[in-house]
Amino acid sequence: MALIFSLILIVSSAAAAAADGGYGFSVELVHRDFPKFPLFNSSETHYQRIANALRRSISRETVSLTDTGRAPISNSGGAYVVKISLGTPPFSIVAVADTGSDIIWTQCKPCPNCYQQIDPMFDPSKSSTYKTVPCSSPTCSFAGPGGSCSSDSVCEYSISYGDGSHSNGDIAVDTLTMDSTSGRPVAFPRTAIGCGHDNAGSFDSKVSGIVGLGHGSASLIQQMGPATGGKFSYCLAPVGNSHDSSYLNFGSIAIVSGSGAVSTPIYTSEGKYETFYVLNIEAISVGSSKFDFSSSSTFGTNGNIIIDSGTTLTFLPSDTYTSFSKAISEAMDLKPTTSPIQGVDYCYESTTDDYKVPPVTVHFEGADVSLKRENLFIRVDNNVVCLAFMDSNDSGLQIYGNIAQTNFLVGYDIKKSTVSFKPANCAAS
Repeated sequence: MALIFSLILIVSSAAAAAADGGYGFSVELVHRDFPKFPLFNSSETHYQRIANALRRSISRETVSLTDTGRAPISNSGGAYVVKISLGTPPFSIVAVADTGSDIIWTQCKPCPNCYQQIDPMFDPSKSSTYKTVPCSSPTCSFAGPGGSCSSDSVCEYSISYGDGSHSNGDIAVDTLTMDSTSGRPVAFPRTAIGCGHDNAGSFDSKVSGIVGLGHGSASLIQQMGPATGGKFSYCLAPVGNSHDSSYLNFGSIAIVSGSGAVSTPIYTSEGKYETFYVLNIEAISVGSSKFDFSSSSTFGTNGNIIIDSGTTLTFLPSDTYTSFSKAISEAMDLKPTTSPIQGVDYCYESTTDDYKVPPVTVHFEGADVSLKRENLFIRVDNNVVCLAFMDSNDSGLQIYGNIAQTNFLVGYDIKKSTVSFKPANCAAS
């Protein structure tokens, strides 16, 4: 599936501290293409990083056709970094945090078949709080449909992705700790994790695994339980903004409310889509023209699109995309040009960011979200901007990507089954 939330969780050295039911905390987010990212590649130009992000977005949407039920990992790493810790004593790792998957897994020693990673690998024998989960334990259900039992009765997981990548290993429990902006670390003892001993495919050497933030019971959000009340939010600064940090909020401070806030239902799906946050878009308006969204659903629910902070672009149904992109192009005063990135259409010549765009509103069920220039276009070259929307083609998989979400406070309330949007200046958050 195409739904990598694209945070990178960097497990840091932090002392354990408990979170109580009413506690809220924030964790700093840093875009992987900004200098604050610990493994920032300074040899790449800004537009090379943009091009790579768009290619990853297109690639993830394509491989969703053969997905086996969880999000595939491309060689992208992720888009944002936060600090957490794993084990006792804490051990630093780097992992993609993914709203499109549930299992929290990292490469573990011994690892006879692991992809190359830059940072040291987690050694479970060095953690005093690490314990494998027996097959008889209810926690073994976190292994999902690919779970099995080893010869010594240890619960095992096996995840395969549409691009051929995979991770296999033991289900275990250990302490997961996150640094917070208040300076008080927040610990979650006995968090179920996957300790991967066989991991291969298109994984990024800068990351050690996945931290699932999805809707399923094995995800970090669900395992945090009463500590966060099923609430988290984020505010993503536009790509290229000089302000390179934002925040991932949990618990009481993750509530999105007040003037300008609107909410739309999350639809729970069954089977291979149960992990995902599925929303319902009724139409999209460009100026006075309103285009109905596809009424059919791939997800077996009333919802028709997955919200994902890791997919850069937004993918629309073919009919909707054709009408939407045509209306956008007819309203633009810029000169059309060829995209320097294959697969990205509707590009225009512009050397500044003060060009005019038509009013665009996404009509979610019960929530109208007005998009601005930074939500509609992305600069791919000094002289070229391109529409940040694409045709979902034959897959029928619609995705609401992260460019459309920039400069919005986006809040998830699992208990109420809602996602809320509130316009914000995320670079100033």
